[in-house]
Amino acid sequence: QVQLVESGGGLVQPGGSLNLSCEASTFTLDLDYYCLGWFRQAPGKEREGVSCIDLGDGSTYYTNFAKGRFTISRDNGKNTAYLQMSSLKPEDTAVYYCAAGSISTATIEAIGTMRPMYFDYWGQGTQVTVSS
Repeated sequence: QVQLVESGGGLVQPGGSLNLSCEASTFTLDLDYYCLGWFRQAPGKEREGVSCIDLGDGSTYYTNFAKGRFTISRDNGKNTAYLQMSSLKPEDTAVYYCAAGSISTATIEAIGTMRPMYFDYWGQGTQVTVSS
């Protein structure tokens, strides 16, 4: 089992920035084989992948809308991932969920998208609202 604790989120004006963090903890699994990242879900829409970082080698994956605006990083000593979001738009408004899955970023690239089915553990979600 993996426990995920999220922090960050809130209300920001268009063009602003927000940071999210997610700390993963486990007593039984080797997190070096896990990708830790975020999905988001807006009202009435399906959950979609945002970005993921391989806790083993640090490689990253970004969904197209996140490229150039969002940056994911890690602190392996704390099994924590950080998502820096900038140039935020109203369409970025959603609940953001931290997730961990035993999948590599290379496999996600080959699949072409982050699919929720490959992520076994989920955080409680944090609201991000972009509005003036």
